[in-house]
Formats: sequence, C-alpha cells, structure tokens
Amino acid sequence: MVTYEIEIGRGKRGRRAYSLDEIAIVPSRRTRDPEAVSLSWQIDAYQFETPVIGAPMDSVMSPATAIALGQLGGLGVLDLEGLWTRYEDPQAVLDEIAELETTADSPAATRRLQELYQAPVQAELITSRLAEIRAAGVTVAGALTPQRTQEFYKTVLAAGVDIFVIRGTTVSAEHVSKDREPLNLKQFIYELDVPVIVGGAAGYTPALHLMRTGAAGVLVGFGGGASSTTRRALGIHSPLASAISDIATARRDYMDESGGRYVHVIADGGMGTSGDIVKAIAMGADAVMLGSALARAEEAPGKGWHWGSEAHHSQLPRGDRVKLETVGPLQEVLFGPAHHTNGSSNLMGALRRSMATTGYSDLKEFQRVEVVISPY
Repeated sequence: MVTYEIEIGRGKRGRRAYSLDEIAIVPSRRTRDPEAVSLSWQIDAYQFETPVIGAPMDSVMSPATAIALGQLGGLGVLDLEGLWTRYEDPQAVLDEIAELETTADSPAATRRLQELYQAPVQAELITSRLAEIRAAGVTVAGALTPQRTQEFYKTVLAAGVDIFVIRGTTVSAEHVSKDREPLNLKQFIYELDVPVIVGGAAGYTPALHLMRTGAAGVLVGFGGGASSTTRRALGIHSPLASAISDIATARRDYMDESGGRYVHVIADGGMGTSGDIVKAIAMGADAVMLGSALARAEEAPGKGWHWGSEAHHSQLPRGDRVKLETVGPLQEVLFGPAHHTNGSSNLMGALRRSMATTGYSDLKEFQRVEVVISPY
C-alpha cells in the first residue's frame, strides 16, 4: 500500500487525509432505474430495508422514535445512559433543555445539562424502555459506554436486547487503567449471545484490533458530527472519508486473516446530508449511524435541538447543543417526498438515485464506485 506523507516543518510528517466534503462520486457508463436498486442491509441474523442506524443520542432517539425508525426499515439505538433511563418521565427535562439559552456554546446551558445528567441511571428503566421497543415488534438495540458496560450489561441482556452497541468517542481493544479493571472486549464479546457493534475507531490498526474481539460491526468516526467540539477541545479529529477507507481495508484484511468472517463498517458522525451518506457508502461503509440528519425529524425528542453525551461530560464537556431546522416527519426525512434542496430530506431516495445514476444495484456493489478528490 502506497501512502503519501507531507513534511510539517522539519520535525514532523503527516499523512494527507480527506473529509467527505473533499471527495465526489463519478458516474460510470451504465445507469439503471432507481426502482431496481436495493438498499437492504443485514448484520448477523437481522435484516433491514435501509442502511440507517439512529444514533444513541437523547436528541435523536426515544423509545418511540426507535420504534418508528424500526417500522420504516432502519435500526434505532437507545442511549441506555441517557434521560430515558435516568427519569421515569423525561419529557419535562427535554422541554427544559429546549428552553435553555440559545447560544450554542453557552456555559450556563452546559452547566445545566451537566446537572440534569447527574441523575443516576436506573436498571429498572433500562428494562422497561427496551421492553417497550420489543413490544412493538422491531429489532431492539441499546448502547452503553465502555465505562458503564460492565455495570449494566446483564440488565441489558436480560431485557432481551437483539443488538448490543458499545459506543464511545473512541474505543480501543486494549485500555490501560491503574484505577479499575478495564473492560476486556475480546472476553466480553466472546461470552455474549448477541451481536455487538463497537466503536468509534478512526484508523486501520485500532479497527483491526476491534474486529479481532469478535465484534459484528465497527463504528467509524472521531471528532466529527454537528454537535461535537472534540477537535477544538482535544485537538483530535479524523477526516471521515479516509477513516472509512482505512477501516474498510482492515475489514478486507481481517476477512483473509479469519478465513472469511465479515465485520460491518458503520460510518458514525459528520453525515448531515444525503450526499454525505452516499459518499460514506461509496468509501466502503456498510451502513451509517445518523444523528443530526434524524434530529431534524418532527418526532425527534430534541425538538429541533441536537446534543450528544460529550455536551454534558462532568469534567471536560466537548460538545455543543446546536439548533437544527426541523424538515418534516421521519417518513419524509428518510423517504420523501422532499421539499428541501439541501439534502436534508428523502435521504434514502437520494442514495437510491445516486446508486442508479452510477449503475449499481446494491450497497456492496456501490462500494466499488469511482471517486475523485474534489475540494470545491
């Protein structure tokens, strides 16, 4: 593999990496009817009509929106450390968050978010929220951070979760700690009877190590997303186009190493428009985990506001609560008909049309589409 490094002064070299904004897809000689394109996606035994996963964020996913997304052919993931598992009825809290000072980087708003999220996570609420989703007959998925996984995973499994997500800003297969016994992902995943999606990862080597733990899917992304300020706060960022390509290569190499075991690559964060979703699949993603794109739906619990868990970190918050335009019902956001020209609605219609325009009939084929560097 050829890599190109650029000198950054005399003492440092760096590899050029690309964001989704810097690439474009090139049509091929063949086109096809959009109706002949399949957007179906399968992970383990679970089949979905669209490659859309709702991000486990309180502004995006409630039990009701997870159910709605599941009924529309996607997968909703509930944040099992969020407001829905801290409060019996979190609606008053959500209403208060929507009424906080409107400046995105307001210290007063951040302080209040931190206070609201100090309420303890209740195991019985984890059980009841997952039971509510299961009763609707859709695939049940819940997310914990690596720090809370050992504390609550038995509750999650007992509640009947179908897919277990371990999601953090960055997750490694080997975490070093002097204060507590770290989560041994390889042992943990091996002992579970449900598929596990884990991440984020931002490069080839950490992703390959996560694949070796037995994970069914790896989340790709770090420091991106509409509400994240990780790049400003920590100086860490991984341009998503290059990250997806690197981790798709790790997927291929792990298939050779493991004798054919396929691990799904799921782009996570920084995809606010349909064009971003199209390019993420083109770079090698099997599916996308969406936050801001779904937070624009009328059913989203954030009421047009969007924030992640980084926004209320007790010691080092590195995320903003941002205001987004509400574009319409979830059905319209995903399948149209669109009334916006900026790629914020009919996300799946746009993906289907891009695949048809370039001549590809399914998502796996579309990963082979030609791309160019186009920074304008």
